[in-house]
Amino acid sequence: MEVGTRIRVSTSVLIYHHPEHRNIAFDLNGHEGEVVAIATSWKGRPVSANFPFVVKFTPKLKAHLTEQEMTAIE
Repeated sequence: MEVGTRIRVSTSVLIYHHPEHRNIAFDLNGHEGEVVAIATSWKGRPVSANFPFVVKFTPKLKAHLTEQEMTAIE
């Protein structure tokens, strides 16, 4: 996966920070978004992030995901 890749969430991922469903479990399964960043370094030092892909779903919603939780859309 690269920055700019369109993805679809392929597994059940519960988040609690959705702006329209604050503090309520919201399942991202089936939602589409775009990879906007990959967390590989911080302040010039390499990191091994547990959820390295930052995906933007709406202008107000971003989430960190793993590669196993998403599939690329062509």
